[in-house]
Amino acid sequence: MMNISGKEMLEIIVSRQSERGYLEKVVEDDKLARILEAGRMSPSACNSQPWKFIVVNEPALREKVAMAASSKELGFNNFIGQAPVLIVVVKGKGKVISRVGGTVKDKDYSLIDVGIAAENICLQALAEGLGTCIIGWFNEKKVKELLDIPASRRAELILTLGYPSKERRAKRRKDPDEVISYNKY
Repeated sequence: MMNISGKEMLEIIVSRQSERGYLEKVVEDDKLARILEAGRMSPSACNSQPWKFIVVNEPALREKVAMAASSKELGFNNFIGQAPVLIVVVKGKGKVISRVGGTVKDKDYSLIDVGIAAENICLQALAEGLGTCIIGWFNEKKVKELLDIPASRRAELILTLGYPSKERRAKRRKDPDEVISYNKY
């Protein structure tokens, strides 16, 4: 059933980074389809699947969405317009049982679900030779307006997608003993 080893999977995870530069190269339809399928097949609380993925690859619209997600003054996300594809991850309502459980436990499970789906998309993109960056800072009102997203839904994330133009950076993470413990905090 599995075609890759645990070591190979860990290598994909370790290799994933937030790309902030893209080549002017079209993302092939078959690769994009597999990337979106990885998001669609993500697990979710009570199988709610509280997401919709809006692919923005029409150049003029993509540029408008990129402008709504960048700030020249603050220096945020000015690379987004380089990405040939943007995927806007829209959060809907989870199933009633998931929402009730979330209320009881004071957790929004649909936010967790959207995060899982976004990372599945990013990992599949890397396996396809593409790079991504998960963007959470953007003008949601403007993005919703540009993409006709209903008022009852949230545009939670924008994922950039394309062929990276920069070299892989050395990964810096906290030491394992700072973030991993067994049987107690």
